[in-house]
Amino acid sequence: MDSTTTAQNPSNVAAAGASQRIPTIRIENIYKTYDLGEIQVPALRGVSLEIFPGEFVAVMGASGSGKSTLMNIIGCLDRPTKGRYFLDGKDVSGLTKDELASIRSHKIGFVFQQFNLLPRTSALENVELPTIYAGVPIEEREKRAKEALARVGLAERAEHFPSQLSGGQQQRVAIARALVNSPALLLADEPTGNLDSRTSVEIMEILQGLNDQHGLTVVIVTHEPDIAQYAKRALEFRDGKLRKDVSIQNRQIASEVLPTLPAPGADDDEPEEIAQNAPRGAANGGSPHETA
Repeated sequence: MDSTTTAQNPSNVAAAGASQRIPTIRIENIYKTYDLGEIQVPALRGVSLEIFPGEFVAVMGASGSGKSTLMNIIGCLDRPTKGRYFLDGKDVSGLTKDELASIRSHKIGFVFQQFNLLPRTSALENVELPTIYAGVPIEEREKRAKEALARVGLAERAEHFPSQLSGGQQQRVAIARALVNSPALLLADEPTGNLDSRTSVEIMEILQGLNDQHGLTVVIVTHEPDIAQYAKRALEFRDGKLRKDVSIQNRQIASEVLPTLPAPGADDDEPEEIAQNAPRGAANGGSPHETA
């Protein structure tokens, strides 16, 4: 086959395009060691991985496995002791604190288990906060915040305070806050950890929609295998090392799971039926999230 034919072959063109894609996240042989007086505690030991635009990745592992340390480095909240981290093609592993803060503000959206909303501030004002730190003009802030709340189905709750919202609604506000600066990457640390079974699936439906419909790269930390099943890829950590990197088989689709779960406020008169329809174990005396 001559060079002209090779260049025009669609499969070759596609393969070349895939090989030239820049990963959203590229980690090269990263180590992280914490100095505790005379004791050194290794948290990450030689981790390398790539996450490409549009992926939905679940990071799993027991307490002390290194997953939280990895998320702190990916989120530019901490720096590796050794190794390199590239975010959107830029080496950020050696940047100053101020430079990392600027990257967090513009490129990364964070969602936390505890919501971290200001209690005396409305949903709209909570969502606006990242735009202030990013230097967005005043006239643009409210517009962006309203659009972000609409994306998570809370347009009508913009003026409500956190105390007037359910746990699931508060987490939706937190997701809207993470989206308001149009980040390249959404990091969610145990985003369903404080939620019941149905609300957890509703949150995963939002994250799947952001990933599938808008192409947002999503990385979540979870210790729950059933939540990881909503992702497209799973990374499992143990003893500071990446032990498994697998594609999710038979991925759960949140919009299909929701109709099988008890409706909000439904009576618990038929535990056998609920046990059959609730894959997250809600019939075993409560959601595992409640003790996460």
